[in-house]
Amino acid sequence: MNNALIVYGSTTGNTEFTAETIKEYFEKNDYSVTVLNVTDTGVDELKKEYDLYLLGCSTWGDDEIELQEDFTGFYENLNKGLSLEGKNFAMFGCGDSSYEYFCGAVDMIADKVDALGGTLVFDALKIDGDPEEDEIYEWTRGVINAV
Repeated sequence: MNNALIVYGSTTGNTEFTAETIKEYFEKNDYSVTVLNVTDTGVDELKKEYDLYLLGCSTWGDDEIELQEDFTGFYENLNKGLSLEGKNFAMFGCGDSSYEYFCGAVDMIADKVDALGGTLVFDALKIDGDPEEDEIYEWTRGVINAV
């Protein structure tokens, strides 16, 4: 059985809903899934062995890209000598396309993971507004097929 780790930061509940929906679909496809709110974990969790790591963060900020408040420390701690070489990642997040940097936090995190040697296995899921299960399932199916 494959295993996956989902770490998310959520303020309004949309990113949490997305994380739980991803978990549900992965479990239907023979994955063991650990879901952690970013407030309950740290980057050391990324040192553990999983077949896939999924990071979810909403985007805030009008004039610049701002990570979801709880995710900021996690993101900054990625710089502390962590190697993600040989690890598979996928990113997801919620935002509002009326802002200049729609889901920019997702791109920031993806760039950081890439710089640390992680492999991005599938295009990021960027949800505009409220998440819909069908959209999440379709993306999750693509991630599973890519791994």
